This record gives sequence, structure tokens and C-alpha cells, in this order.
Amino acid sequence: MGSNRYVQFDPAVIEQARQIDLLSYLQRYEPSNLKRVAGNVYCTREHDSLKISNGKWYWWSRGIGGYSALDYLMKVRELGFVEAVQTLTGDMGDWKPPPPAVKKDEPKVLLLPEKNPNCDKVTEYLFGRGIDYQLIQDCIAEGIIFESRQYHNAVFVGKDESGKPKYAALRSTLGSSFRQDASGSDKRYSFRLLAREPTDKVHLFEAAIDLLSYATYLKCEGKDYKAANLLSLSGVYQPKKELSESKIPIALSTYLQKNPQIKTVILHLDNDRTGRLCTAALKELLQKDYKIVDAPPPVGKDVNNFLMSYLGIARQKPSRERGDAR
Repeated sequence: MGSNRYVQFDPAVIEQARQIDLLSYLQRYEPSNLKRVAGNVYCTREHDSLKISNGKWYWWSRGIGGYSALDYLMKVRELGFVEAVQTLTGDMGDWKPPPPAVKKDEPKVLLLPEKNPNCDKVTEYLFGRGIDYQLIQDCIAEGIIFESRQYHNAVFVGKDESGKPKYAALRSTLGSSFRQDASGSDKRYSFRLLAREPTDKVHLFEAAIDLLSYATYLKCEGKDYKAANLLSLSGVYQPKKELSESKIPIALSTYLQKNPQIKTVILHLDNDRTGRLCTAALKELLQKDYKIVDAPPPVGKDVNNFLMSYLGIARQKPSRERGDAR
């Protein structure tokens, strides 16, 4: 561990230390500890769940990450701030940031967490939220829901037209509010359940849980959820103050572009302030080209709240504005 002695650094020295990225540091001083995974994705041989990509790093097994070599030395090597800065500015005193790379439209490399041998905790969690058991099993069999080996998170996978995973959202099943997109996720391919036969409608939800809740509700009402296109936004959509200046969420714009037969967009967004604002923004942006139907949950903050009320299931935790584990 580093010393707690007081050392006053020139601000320029601290800034230089913060500018050094982890990949540059490892390439120069720990090359034997560096291993290429795929494309521009690396891991360390010492910790194979510590992934480095696009100027960021994340240690999946510990749930910590950062941007710089300074973050790495303090969080992984457990050096004190002073020792970490001295290590970097001493060892790499002549370091200069590489010239900005010319951005290429390289496909993102999705880093899915390692799968657990079974999906028991995910099944228990989703079933406890009112999601239909057979629907859960169908999604698991299709490979769009699985349980991570580390921490037993629920992983919701979005696939492209060829069936290749392109997006993944992680959600805790153990009662915490943890939720995070997997590194390399492409939000154009959010979690979805698409209709068996072509239809000119798409139903829109904020999160995978809401989408699955609506599919369950349709089953309970004796309707076939496989007759509907169900699309999630992969999280909260934040429109601009001036609604007309907002952008359509990329998951929705990509879907509409690839499915020109769509004529009606049905919005099942939350009943809170953000959800209502998002609904207003999407109406403003889409109403010229599509029929927009506002269909918020009739009871509760979100579709899952409504489903649990519909089924008579009490939530274990009270709903919190934008803070509940979705």
C-alpha cells in the first residue's frame, strides 16, 4: 500500500499522470501481462476478467473500472495516490499521448460475461417480478436471456438480423440497484421480441423488464405476444429541453429504418415525469410519419408495476423514481 505522507505535486504533473491510458502503460512496462482478446480489446494475464477497450478498462469479477493507468494502479495494484502518481511520472516521464487516431467505423466487440451453468437465480428473479415462466424459458432457450457466472446477474441480449449478439444489459438479481450495459454494446440492437409474422405496429418500452411484463400481460389476457413487435429502448431516454431538437433513440430509429412496413408506434413508457417527457418528445418527432399511440401503464409507475398489481403480487421494495433496479 502507498504511503500517506503529504506530497504537493505541480498540477501539471498530476494532469500528466491522469492522461496516461492503461494500455500504453501495460505495453511499456508490463507487456508480458497484456493479452489481446479480439480486435482492440485486451485483458491482463493476471486477471482475465479485467478487460481494456476504447480507452477504458473494467474488472468484471470485482465490478470496478476506470479510464487511466492511475485508476488501475490505485484500484487494482492498491497503490496510494502519491505512489501511483510518482510511478507514472517517474517511469513514464517522457510519455506523450499518442496522436488522435482517425476514427474508423469498426464494429464494436461485445464482451458478454461468462455464462453460469444454469439460470436458476435469473428465473427466480423474473418469476418473482411476475414474468411468465414459459416466456422466461423460451428466452433462455433462444439465448436472449442468461445468468452470468459472476454475481448471477440477469443478462438481456439484443441480436442483429443475422442472430449475432450485439447488445447486452446486465441487471442484478440479488436486490441491489446494479444495472449496466456490457462493454461494446451496440444500442441499435436492443433487447426485443419480434412478431412471428409481419405486422405494421411496434410497441416501445423503456427496459427489458417492462417488455417482458407486457408480453406476460398479453398471455394472461389470452392474446399471442408473438403476434406483436416488442422493442426496448435499453434504458431511460432523455430528450432535450426543446422537444423538437431531441433525437429519436437509436434503437427505435434503426428498427424503423429497417422495417419500413411499420405504420403505428405504441408507447408504453413510464408514468413518472421522465417517462411522460419522453412520450411527448417521441410524439413530436414521429407524428408526421407514424400514428402514435400513448399507452402508459394504467396502474403504477411502469409496466412491471402494473403487471404485479394485475397479478396481485406485492413488490418487495417500494418503487423509487428512476432508482429502482429495472
